[in-house]
Amino acid sequence: MTLEGNTHTPLAGDGNAATIRYLSRSDVVNVGVSMAEVIAAVEAAFRCKGQGNVELPAKTAVHPGSPDSFIHAMPASIPELQAVGVKWIAGYPENQGRGVPYINGLLILNDPATGIPTCVMDATWITAARTAAASAVSARYLARADSDRLAVLGCGVQGFAHLDALHRVLPSLTTVHAFDPDTSRAAALAAAGEEHGLRGIVAATPEDAVRGADVIVTAGPILHEPHATIRAGWLAKGAFATAVDFDSYWHPAALAVLDLFTTDDVPQLDHFRALGYFRAIPPIAADLGQLVTGAHPGRTDPAQRTMACNLGVAIDDVAVGALVLRAAEARGLGVVLEL
Repeated sequence: MTLEGNTHTPLAGDGNAATIRYLSRSDVVNVGVSMAEVIAAVEAAFRCKGQGNVELPAKTAVHPGSPDSFIHAMPASIPELQAVGVKWIAGYPENQGRGVPYINGLLILNDPATGIPTCVMDATWITAARTAAASAVSARYLARADSDRLAVLGCGVQGFAHLDALHRVLPSLTTVHAFDPDTSRAAALAAAGEEHGLRGIVAATPEDAVRGADVIVTAGPILHEPHATIRAGWLAKGAFATAVDFDSYWHPAALAVLDLFTTDDVPQLDHFRALGYFRAIPPIAADLGQLVTGAHPGRTDPAQRTMACNLGVAIDDVAVGALVLRAAEARGLGVVLEL
C-alpha cells in the first residue's frame, strides 16, 4: 500500500506564503476514513519499519501533572508513504474524573520535500484508531485464527476502538466479555459488541473476563506502578493478549507464562524500561515490523500464549495522519490558513 502525497502547493512561485490546513476533532472524525483503512495504513508503516525504511526516534516526555500523567513529543518519517510529522500528545488519568478525555493532542504533518508544515489536526481519534489498528495487525500474526472469545478490560475509548478493530481481523469472534470498574462503561461496551454481531457479556471481575478468553485487551491507564491485577493461571493456553496499558494490568507471574512476547519497537521499550517501566517482562521475541515482513514467524503453535505490548509509536500516527489529510483535501474539509 502506498499513500499518495499531499495535493497542496507548499510555496507559490511568486513567493507568497505557504498554507496549512487545520482539521478539528470533528473534521478528523467525519472525514470518512474507515478502521479497515487505518489497519492497512498501520500495517504498511510497519512493513516499511521491518524493511529499515523509517526514521523513528524515541518519545520525548515531560510530566507536569500527576506522577502517571505525561506529554509526549513523537516524531517520525516514512519516506515510502510520503509521511513525516510529529505528534504532541498528553495522557492525564485524572481527566476521567473531570469529564475530559484521558488522551488529548495534536498531529503536525510536514511536506517531506520542503519541510514546510502542511497540516495541524486533532490527534484524539487518530490515537485511538491507530493504537487499536496496531493491535489488530499484531493479532494477525499472534492470535489463533479460530479465536472465539474476546475479553476487554478497560472500557474507555481504547476498549471500544479495539472491539472495532479486532472483530475485523478475527471474524471467528462470537463473544465479548467486558470489564470496567464503572459497570455502566462495561455495559456500554457489551452493547457495542452486540452491534458488531457479538454476544456482549458484562464480567463481574477481571478474572471472569480473562479466564477462558482467546483474546485479551487490557486498556486501562498507563501506570508507573502496575496494579498487576491479572494473575498467573488465568491465561488459557493458546490465548493472545494485547497490553495497551504497558504492563499495568499484568502481574509478573502472569507475564512469565507467555511463550512469545512482542512489541512495536524495541528501542522505545528499552527507553521506557530505563525510566522504570517494564521491570519484569519476558524476553522480547520480535517487533511488529519483523512480524509483518516475515522476519519472525509469529505464532507457530496453537497452544502458545502470546502477547503484543505495543507502546504506540509515531509511524502509526503519521501514516494515518497522511490518510486523513488526503481524505480531507479531497472533501474540502478543514480551514486553510496562511503560515
